[in-house]
Amino acid sequence: MIHLLFTGGTISMQRDAVAGGNVPTHGGEALVAFAPELDRIAPFRIENWARVPACHLGPDRLWALRERVREIAEGTRIGPGERPRGIVITHGTDTMEETAYLLARTLEPVLPIAITGAMRTADEDGWDGRQNLLDAATVAASTASSGRGAMVVFAGKVFAGSEAVKVDTMRLAAFDAPHGAPVGRVRAPEVCYELPAAPSVALRPAGLTARVAQIPMVVGDCGELLDLARPMHDGLVVVAFGSGNIPPGAVGAVQRWLDDGKPVVLASRCPTGLVTPAYAFEGGGAKLVAMGVRPAGPRTASQARMELTIALSAGVEYGAA
Repeated sequence: MIHLLFTGGTISMQRDAVAGGNVPTHGGEALVAFAPELDRIAPFRIENWARVPACHLGPDRLWALRERVREIAEGTRIGPGERPRGIVITHGTDTMEETAYLLARTLEPVLPIAITGAMRTADEDGWDGRQNLLDAATVAASTASSGRGAMVVFAGKVFAGSEAVKVDTMRLAAFDAPHGAPVGRVRAPEVCYELPAAPSVALRPAGLTARVAQIPMVVGDCGELLDLARPMHDGLVVVAFGSGNIPPGAVGAVQRWLDDGKPVVLASRCPTGLVTPAYAFEGGGAKLVAMGVRPAGPRTASQARMELTIALSAGVEYGAA
């Protein structure tokens, strides 16, 4: 048996002429009715946790979702029936990468958790929600998925939850792993894994209590936004140029964050590649790291922000094992 946890997103939407666009419409029962083949994959249980766009999930609701997934995985507060073999979460794509990263980083891989959604609504031609839902159910129900924890299943590909990123605004194959690769592919009725599960140690914050700013650098940046954000946040992710360089005018503002004892992580605006502290000119990555700034590592800016939020909430350093 698998547990289907519906949270909303485009997969649950259809166009509303009065509203002038797509709005949440369908609950889990309706989506399951659109995919009658589900019962041939595994018996399932439906839970309508929410019906909201992904961008409406702030830190409190995101943590509440994490806690609900933990309860299901541990077999507590799930109502009648046995503990599921796996969990499917339908979710909006806008912030799916944050949710996937949070679940991958803070939950032990007790059960496979397949997160999916859609790029088109159910009333559009070429709706991808049905196939994505079937693929996610295939992943969640497979014994081959044991020990893999949170994953994003989209357009036939399977990504580790800690690596999946939305890379396109409209394409059906909207997800990729800029710092990794797909770990598997769904070839119905099976999932074929191409990479082993990466070892991980879960962090255990009591909630997402830390506030972390994510601020992109622009040409000629003098650090005004960095200074404005500092009193309201506990940490900072700077989205730098290239391999981790910022305008010299912003260096002083970065130093003021460090002087306040607030950690600063250096990410890049480049879609792929690591921050590499190779440049020692004023504002160069080597100088920033020497000041105490931490490179993001194999993470995009959004993942670096989630990592720093989790770490600060747990009282540990960024990237702690």
